[in-house]
Amino acid sequence: MRYLYFLFLYLFLSIVSVKAQGPIGLPQVSSFSNLQYRGGTQNWGITQDKNGILYFANNEGLITYNGAYWKSYLLPNKTVVRSVKISADGKIYVGGQDELGYFFPNESGTLIFHSIKNLIPAGERQFADIWDIHLLNDEIFFRTVNKIFRLKNNKIDVFITRNAWVYAGVVNKEILAHENKIGLKHFKNGQWLIKCDDKRILNSTITAILPYSADTLLITTLKDGLFLLKGNKLIEKRTINDRVFANDRINCALRINENLYALGTTSSALLVINKQGVIERQFSYAEGLNNNNIRSVLLDQHQNLWLGLDDGISFIAFNSAIKHIYPDRNKQVSSYATKIFNSKLYIGTSNGLLAAPIDLNAEDFSNLQTKFTEVENSKGQTWGLTEVNKHLLLANEDGGYVVNNYSASQLYSGLGTWLFASLSKNNQDDYVVAGTYTGLELIDYKNGTFSTKGTLSALNEPLRFIAVDHQLNCVWASHPYRGIYKLDISADRQKIIKTTLLTKNDGLPKTLYNYIFKIKGKIVAATADGIYQYDAAIKRFYQSALFRPMFKNLSIQLLTEDKDGNVWFVSEKRVGVIDFKQKNDIKNFTIVEFPELTAKILAGFENIYPYNDRNIFIGANKGLIHIDYRKYAANIYKPNVLLGQIKIIGKTDSIFFGGYYSKEKNETKKLSYEFNSMHFEYASTLFEQKENIEYSYQLKGYDDEWSTWSSKSEKDYTNLPHGKYTFFVKARNNLGNESEPTSYSFAISAPWYNSNLAYVFYFLVFSCLVYLLIKLQEKEHLRQQDKLRQKHQLEIERNEQQITKLQKKQLEADVEFKNKELATTTMHLVQRGKLLSKIGDELLPLMQETTSKDTANDLKKVIRLLNEAKKLDNDWNQFAIHFDHVHANFLTNLKVNFPNLSPSDLKLCAYLKLNLSSKEIAQLLNITPRAVEVSRYRLRKKLGLKPEVNLFDYLLNNAVKIT
Repeated sequence: MRYLYFLFLYLFLSIVSVKAQGPIGLPQVSSFSNLQYRGGTQNWGITQDKNGILYFANNEGLITYNGAYWKSYLLPNKTVVRSVKISADGKIYVGGQDELGYFFPNESGTLIFHSIKNLIPAGERQFADIWDIHLLNDEIFFRTVNKIFRLKNNKIDVFITRNAWVYAGVVNKEILAHENKIGLKHFKNGQWLIKCDDKRILNSTITAILPYSADTLLITTLKDGLFLLKGNKLIEKRTINDRVFANDRINCALRINENLYALGTTSSALLVINKQGVIERQFSYAEGLNNNNIRSVLLDQHQNLWLGLDDGISFIAFNSAIKHIYPDRNKQVSSYATKIFNSKLYIGTSNGLLAAPIDLNAEDFSNLQTKFTEVENSKGQTWGLTEVNKHLLLANEDGGYVVNNYSASQLYSGLGTWLFASLSKNNQDDYVVAGTYTGLELIDYKNGTFSTKGTLSALNEPLRFIAVDHQLNCVWASHPYRGIYKLDISADRQKIIKTTLLTKNDGLPKTLYNYIFKIKGKIVAATADGIYQYDAAIKRFYQSALFRPMFKNLSIQLLTEDKDGNVWFVSEKRVGVIDFKQKNDIKNFTIVEFPELTAKILAGFENIYPYNDRNIFIGANKGLIHIDYRKYAANIYKPNVLLGQIKIIGKTDSIFFGGYYSKEKNETKKLSYEFNSMHFEYASTLFEQKENIEYSYQLKGYDDEWSTWSSKSEKDYTNLPHGKYTFFVKARNNLGNESEPTSYSFAISAPWYNSNLAYVFYFLVFSCLVYLLIKLQEKEHLRQQDKLRQKHQLEIERNEQQITKLQKKQLEADVEFKNKELATTTMHLVQRGKLLSKIGDELLPLMQETTSKDTANDLKKVIRLLNEAKKLDNDWNQFAIHFDHVHANFLTNLKVNFPNLSPSDLKLCAYLKLNLSSKEIAQLLNITPRAVEVSRYRLRKKLGLKPEVNLFDYLLNNAVKIT
């Protein structure tokens, strides 16, 4: 029975321990899904190079992250990458199933895989997954389940086991391996020697061996808890969490610092334990991880944690100066007020007041392990916490309360209260004023007891912001929608003797959105246009000469001063501080903003409680934000900046530089002119300050000055002219710390039309053009001369044409004259024929009438002579010659072309040419007109004319063409 009791107690302690209260401050947790990094869900290994770039062994290859961009690289056989490690020479060794090698950037900065599988002896080149890669001096060890490969001097040795190699690792400059059923071995003089063969670990699965003390190692196992190895002696390390370690299985582990270790488990996510095995902190799905199965863990260069999960990747800003406090993690209510009083941290929420004991001697309260307890009788909306006369007053929606440890006693009820303020300069006065939903309430303090004295003024307005002005003996109160009230107090401070409302007409930039505060002993109004102060002499507000250079025209919703004189503020959901310790040559202050808090604070009810420079508390939408400002301002890690991909952009994008340097300095790369549009990507691996990083760039050779600072991590340049360029980029954080600029040089070749060859071509073309111009001038000169010559020739020809024309006219006149002569001659012949016919006709009756025979014979002779005269051709011959002369051998050509024409036909043609009528022709031919028509018909047949062709037109128009 007693055994069962102790077993139950042990199990109870084990369960409680894993749920035990860790530090109240939770660092920032960021998680990335496989959709964000574009890879597989499981991540088996993590490593980081000297530039801060992270590398993840992923189900779908090698994943890289530079703070802004994710990239993925596949193995040739597209196997799962189980392990990754970076050697001193920058080679990124990876291992998968049946594949072994390293990634290394080529000349263009793109990671290229180089297989070393060919170095393995031929018979051993088939193997299972490479689970571990470890480097020791000039040797590299690769572990599979049944083989360990050792790479040295470009040669691979193989160490085979019949059982299983379940672990390999390097610790204290020694390579260790766990062989199942054999024990823990170490590698010496080219062989694996037994280091510890304790039976307790023969069949265990070692998952990590870590430094513990000078001569002792800490061993974590998958299911058997923790052990210590001192020399060769194995010591079982008993802790109250052994049950947790056994049930939840430890997949991986690493040492965070001298006292803390991080254990990645299968179901309890990440456990942070101390050397005693006590769980000090747990990070699980509830804290923001994607899931609770941790496959790998890495402590990065800035002492923050990266987790490779069974589904995704998570980042824990373990070393960050900003943490979140959740007094009730189940509810994660908003926080409206914070106060440290009597060694307790009080947090006023939307559902009451919570308190936790704290050690005031601690530096960073967020690292304290404590537990919050609800303060009794404090239910309801909490608005304010104020320490007055060494008492803590609680302003609640139900009234005012006095808090005593973990309980609150009501001072008055039914009067919702915003805040309290003492009317005394030294905060030891017997009167306190409360800003309530309906004006000011006066509270008396005597003999350690508070009592209400009733309403201080007739002003029935909710007053959330009040400040006591001892110089003017008044209370200032602001109403966001009315203006600012100046409430003058009587000498005995028990009533308001005058109320003045100051608005836009009294110097304020607006009547709305004005808040009153007391900073550096001065009453100031935070407005929509910066900070204003009141001038009692002129009774008006004016721009503050002290605060104007600091805040300019910022719209301020909250101002509060810390013990060091720094002024904390909230502007449009942005938190910042005017730090008077950080000075420079230009200003005696520095403005520090906290971009990581933007939109996380409680808008409309902003509250900042600067207890000291290690503990600044800021009200948040969920829980409470804690800032270790001294650590934050120290900013141990300055930002760095890396160039990512450089792309040539155009119709098709192509990578010009992959983002990985194979050498310390890059050479100037040359591009043809068609690739004159560039896309630059850059990032910083200061992961914990990712939201704070801004970049400035300059393209030397194109930009005259550096660009303005911006959070954008890319830049495009298009249509760059040819020439040499160097792209510079630098980063800074919100503290003003700048990184050293990084650069990349490249040159854009001149276009073909602007190259040296083109200039030679242009010179030749110009020379040719000059030569051609000269030739053209000569040719033009010759042309002009030829033109003049032609003109002269044309003049000659024109003159000749005129002469010819005149000659032609003369010829035409001659022809016309000769035609007239022919016509006259013809008519003469016709008249002669008529006369002879008439004479014959006259003699014929005489011959018939005469009786004298001799006379009749004589008349017959005369008639015969007349008939013969008509038939004589002498006149015709003379006529034909003359006719041919006038009409270009008309009759001769007819004879040649138509040899079958008779003389009578030729005569008919000639007479027709002269356009004689048939009657006239009949007289000339001494035939009847009917005979002339017959002759015309016969002539048409001899000439071969068709019926539609006119004989006269044919002889008239085609005489010259007849050849």
